[in-house]
Amino acid sequence: MTTAQLTSPYQHYVYAYPHKTAYRRLPDRPALRSLWAAEDKSALSLYLHIPFCEVRCGFCNLFTRIGAPEGLTGAYLDALERQANAVREALGQTAQVRFATAAFGGGTPTFLTASELERLCDIAELRMGADLRAIPLSVEASPATATADRLAVLAERGTTRLSLGVQSFVDSEARAAVRPQRRADVEAALARIRDAAVPVLNIDLIYGIDGQTEQTWLRSLDAALAWRPEELYLYPLYVRPLTGLDRHRTDPGGPDPAWDAQRLRLYRAGRDHLLARGYIQQSMRMFRRTDAPRQDADDYACQTDGMIGLGCGARSYTAQVHYSFDYAVGMHEIRGIIDDYVAAADFAHAEVGYRMDTHEARRRHLLQSLLQAEGLPADDYRARFGAGPFDDFGTELLRLADRGWLADAGSGSAHLRLTPEGLAHSDAIGPELFSPAVRAAMAAYERK
Repeated sequence: MTTAQLTSPYQHYVYAYPHKTAYRRLPDRPALRSLWAAEDKSALSLYLHIPFCEVRCGFCNLFTRIGAPEGLTGAYLDALERQANAVREALGQTAQVRFATAAFGGGTPTFLTASELERLCDIAELRMGADLRAIPLSVEASPATATADRLAVLAERGTTRLSLGVQSFVDSEARAAVRPQRRADVEAALARIRDAAVPVLNIDLIYGIDGQTEQTWLRSLDAALAWRPEELYLYPLYVRPLTGLDRHRTDPGGPDPAWDAQRLRLYRAGRDHLLARGYIQQSMRMFRRTDAPRQDADDYACQTDGMIGLGCGARSYTAQVHYSFDYAVGMHEIRGIIDDYVAAADFAHAEVGYRMDTHEARRRHLLQSLLQAEGLPADDYRARFGAGPFDDFGTELLRLADRGWLADAGSGSAHLRLTPEGLAHSDAIGPELFSPAVRAAMAAYERK
């Protein structure tokens, strides 16, 4: 990465390492039983992926399709149940298998009907053995699908966190982001969520939308704060390939210093607004109310080894292999992958993935720790890997320190932590820490 690229605060979101565009077909199709045989299964994370939405937002490049023909959601749940049976068999039917967290994501899990959500919970509990009422359970929803009957099912089945994708309380900004919704409908959905008494409400908001100003951004934040959400996620807008906004853009793409500066101004305004109102910053994106109950499953928890993903867009992580199904952004390709998943009978093997070596594991631990506000205890890293972070990544860390993005940046530092300005540049720091091999695989990915 060049100095000019690193200067730009906005490269792309970093939620998982390696990025899924670095995954490739695994020619030996390793058996799940062998992949999980030596893994610690005492505190697993469970993720169920629902790849359906009622609309596709203009900024979205997630693995999801718009709507579902008659019978497709039921057939998808049939396949999810077959996969759950195969995965549970691969884990082994022993008391050593225990789930510590669970999440339903997408897409939009609440695209499913109330009865289908009951079945989704049954798959997690009866097939996988996750006690949803005893562990943190996070579910994503949209305003249009956060209906009273769906919320009643989720609350009764143990949901502890409901994340609502609002993006903006200003109707004109929602339209500019190709998210057709009215503020009145958003407010009604929030009222239903509060009535359902889910312990943690998270509201997602986006900054950098065309026409957005600091005044309208703060207006959206204040509208969200009126509901006293336990969590808020603030996302910078990205215009990514094959999304609705990308298809409608008139500029040639590439770096845009003026847009970068505007997003950075809005980020700082939003950050300072929330910090002044009793929220703690957990990462560049995540803010938690000081009195909010902990969920123990924050930004990067889903990256930890022992992650089991069910569904055609989900990833699973063992120490040696990260694996999933095929990936796409284009609608035609996504539909084909979903159809293949629904028709599949063999879920006992890993099909697509990335083989992790010790060096990549070290990078991953550094990256996922450093991008959290609490940072990385050097002793924790040393206990895991037998060397200090500066021993392995001194060049990269010193480069961050030279830019003023790393606090107490000496090789003998007991704790590596990003400065406030470093947190603001998390979406540049993450890609900077990718290995050359992962960057090359991502660059060679044939986008579809």
